[in-house]
Amino acid sequence: MRVVLKDILVSHGLVSQVYEAGDGVAAVESYRQVKPDIVTMDVNMPKADGIQALKAIIQINPRAKVVMVTSVEQKHIVQDAIRAGARDYVVKPFDRSNVAMVISKVIRAR
Repeated sequence: MRVVLKDILVSHGLVSQVYEAGDGVAAVESYRQVKPDIVTMDVNMPKADGIQALKAIIQINPRAKVVMVTSVEQKHIVQDAIRAGARDYVVKPFDRSNVAMVISKVIRAR
């Protein structure tokens, strides 16, 4: 999933650098160090799930731009993510143009 997202972000010119984390704890630490313009994060991750990591990132920066990644059967979890501070979401399997549109919209939002 991370490889596909990275390819979409780079090929559409949405970002120039991509940092990856293999679990929720590493994602929060990476955010703390790098302060990226945007974060894409799966709902399901080891060590800390996406909602826990999202809440930790929002505590670091309430204006963080986080887009959650979920599967069709987990769409109900998106409501929790939006309430916790996620800006939007994308559904797996990815529609490349939809992912690019959502990420672009979130990056441009103030």
